[in-house]
Amino acid sequence: MVTAVPAITTDPAHGGRWTSLRSPGREWLWHRPVPERDKVAPGDAFVDAGGLEECIPTVRGLPDHGDAWSRPWTRTGDTEHVQGDSFALARSIRATADGAHVDYTLTAQPGFRFIWAAHALLDLSRQASLHMPAGASARLFPEAAPLLGETWPAGAPWITGRWPTPHGLPLDRLGPDDGTAVGAVVETPLGCVHDGHDRLALELRADGEANGGAESRPVSIAPWRNLAGYPQPHPSRSTGVEPMLGRVFDLAGAGPAEAARVPASGELRRRLTLTAACRCPSPPTHKEHCPWT
Repeated sequence: MVTAVPAITTDPAHGGRWTSLRSPGREWLWHRPVPERDKVAPGDAFVDAGGLEECIPTVRGLPDHGDAWSRPWTRTGDTEHVQGDSFALARSIRATADGAHVDYTLTAQPGFRFIWAAHALLDLSRQASLHMPAGASARLFPEAAPLLGETWPAGAPWITGRWPTPHGLPLDRLGPDDGTAVGAVVETPLGCVHDGHDRLALELRADGEANGGAESRPVSIAPWRNLAGYPQPHPSRSTGVEPMLGRVFDLAGAGPAEAARVPASGELRRRLTLTAACRCPSPPTHKEHCPWT
């Protein structure tokens, strides 16, 4: 096996977006040129340039994709910071022997409720597959309704199934463009992408009593399978694999157990771990990070 430490590049001046996640031989992040991204201000409609966005305090809803992507970040040493209307977020990216750790600290008033996602859009082939624990609870949202062989329950904000085929919808396989775009939220801290002999594992942990208990930090992975179905009228192809704190995309519709909450300390810490194994003569076996290899 060849372990390839991913190199991460960010753009603090333009919303703190990750502009590159590179292993030897490939770039993982999908992106597109959108010059208007350089001129955004808080409150503007979301401008999708690809890469990885830090979405907080919501993903969908208002403000669209959250309140961090449209603000300039600052860098102090190896830490990057952004100040939102009701929170401060800091992150530090550190290379490890087999990948990278991204450590986050969110500072806000105790009880502050939010959804956070590392909104990663990946550039994957038609043969790529997404791996998460079989049987994990997976929520589908109304954009999935036309793809199901059943009637969507009247007024339901979501329905729940089991990964990898909730309600018969295969979300683990990509395949050719078919004009669809569908997202889900899967209750697991670990996901892995397989694309040929390349692997990328993403794992999110928010541990410790200081974080206020598991009910205040619901950890998930959100796949977004966009096969040239979004945005209209000029759709693109991209695949989201998004570590999340939360179990819905829109904070406005989140119940008590579906959003994260800042504990009494006023700080919530979490770590995103990325591990890559690429360009191997035979499929890699980084089983400690990816049990599906």
